[in-house]
Amino acid sequence: MKINFRNLTVQVLTAIVIGIAIGYFFPSFGASLKVLADIFIKLIKMVITPIVFFTIVIGFAGMGSMKKIGRIGGKALLYFELVTTFAMAIGIAIAYLIRPGDGIETSGVGSKADAVAGYAQQASETSHGFKDFLLGIIPDNAIAAMASGQMLPVLFFSVLFGLALSMLGDKGRPVTEFFEKLNEIFFKIVGIIMKFSPYAAGGAMAYTIGKFGLGSLLSLGKMMIATYMTMFLFIVVVLGLIARYYKFSIFGLIRHIKDEILLVLGTSSSESALPRLMNKMESYGCSKPVVGLVVPTGYSFNLDGTSIYLSMAALFIAQAYGIELTLLQIATFLGVLMLTSKGAAGVTGSGFITLAATLAALPGTPIPLEGIALLIGVDRFMSEARAITNLIGNSVATVVIAKSENQFQPLKEAGPELDPSSSRAASA
Repeated sequence: MKINFRNLTVQVLTAIVIGIAIGYFFPSFGASLKVLADIFIKLIKMVITPIVFFTIVIGFAGMGSMKKIGRIGGKALLYFELVTTFAMAIGIAIAYLIRPGDGIETSGVGSKADAVAGYAQQASETSHGFKDFLLGIIPDNAIAAMASGQMLPVLFFSVLFGLALSMLGDKGRPVTEFFEKLNEIFFKIVGIIMKFSPYAAGGAMAYTIGKFGLGSLLSLGKMMIATYMTMFLFIVVVLGLIARYYKFSIFGLIRHIKDEILLVLGTSSSESALPRLMNKMESYGCSKPVVGLVVPTGYSFNLDGTSIYLSMAALFIAQAYGIELTLLQIATFLGVLMLTSKGAAGVTGSGFITLAATLAALPGTPIPLEGIALLIGVDRFMSEARAITNLIGNSVATVVIAKSENQFQPLKEAGPELDPSSSRAASA
């Protein structure tokens, strides 16, 4: 069978293999290639905000019903809360069953105190109460929120803008048509940026292997295997059953977004695939308003992989220190984690910050914060599974909400290789 090296999937897979080889045989050079991934993620971040804004405004301008928008948003948030809570519970159950932290040596933790202190400091700066969280959704300045990439304030402003535009009726139509053309331009930009994605994937993998080495996997292999196994079971069983109930195939959906999954695998960032994921969910059959609201919101509220990882990581640390938590402490931990996990960024390192914030916020729960240092060597390797699970979870959520709102219409002509710059993505 002839391999088509012009295919993005083949290019990314090839780059990942080359990156692993470079990181293993030339670790210093491999570690320096992280800049390729950083460049790509910055390029993607450059277009995320305008794409989200235009997609939501265009979709909602055609909806014209505040009641309908509120119903979609309410369903999405309820779904997010139920599924992420279930993901946390599964993580805790498997961590208790497998006990990956038993027998882990903790004597070397002190040598990594500086790294832990950095995460703890970031956690204290980003931890806020419920009131601050609500106020943070409303931007002080809409343009500043867009410039800084604050997703929730951008979502809030986009919905208001779309509603106001729909209330104008025919007067607002020229603005809607102008935004549709701008959105098409931004998807063309995404198509250009994606040509760089294989280099980013290869560079990120070379950095991971060169910086941490394959040897770092061995000492904490049980934790890694438990985490990967839990996320695999969550995708196949839990999300698979949800998909079956709503009459679509989880494996068919995964095949449809395989390029985005490979991109996340290479870059360890679910954010890198956000623009293309929105496009793919539209080509899968979900309406633009549902995609525009559910996908970006899910990046803050529906982090299934992050939820599983955080619950397992906390129990891993407790087990490593020989600490047995009571049922009340576990319930408290779940409650705190439900709050701290919301809004975690889709980039590498956010898991540590959220974990530090969770452990620091637990009243009277004796899990030492410095235990986070035990996971520093392998977190990068687990971040891929975390990000991929988040991506698939948000894809399933989008289809579920679209089907529940009768806004799902599969297109026979839409194939899995749909170009991200296609007019379907901009004008559906």
